[in-house]
Amino acid sequence: MDIDNKLIDHLCFMSRLQLSEKEKETLKTDLSKILSYVETLKSVDVTGVEPLMHSLEEEQLNIWRNDDLSNKSLPVDKALQNAPKRRGNFFEVPKVID
Repeated sequence: MDIDNKLIDHLCFMSRLQLSEKEKETLKTDLSKILSYVETLKSVDVTGVEPLMHSLEEEQLNIWRNDDLSNKSLPVDKALQNAPKRRGNFFEVPKVID
């Protein structure tokens, strides 16, 4: 895949980024290196290698800690002391769904 200015501009538009020309050149270089590395990975022979389903060993899976209330959270007043708006013991935020 060719990383050109048109592609970088499209990516910037889609991700709502405003980059300087220097940042665009850096991004173009970085993306080219990433794609080159992926192409290198494609050439690795993985015949007979089982797919990895999880990064942990099987005996480490599904280990849950018990709920422990000894590590209490901040008092409500301290947690809300820097809130721009609060309503009672809660953060007040703008409505986002009609």
